[in-house]
Amino acid sequence: MKWRIYRPAKTAMQSGRARSAHWVLEPEPDSAPRIDGLTGWTASSDTGPQVRLSFPTREAAVAHARANGLDYEAFAPRDARPVLKSYADNFRHDRLG
Repeated sequence: MKWRIYRPAKTAMQSGRARSAHWVLEPEPDSAPRIDGLTGWTASSDTGPQVRLSFPTREAAVAHARANGLDYEAFAPRDARPVLKSYADNFRHDRLG
């Protein structure tokens, strides 16, 4: 089973970065979820995605994976760069749109 180590992105429902500072170690799913015909819910026979371990640093997550002999892949975080805008730019005469 392959495991992945990553830092989750902040959700669209939050303005801060409260739960995006930790690192997550979780298995990749073995099979795609299927839709139950009766209820419409998604179901899977794979219980791996229910396991999700959190670590304060990437090094701690990698050390845990190595100590337990897990086949893992670590992903580098992609930090969003803020776009600096000025309120006065809304009223520029050469603005398009």
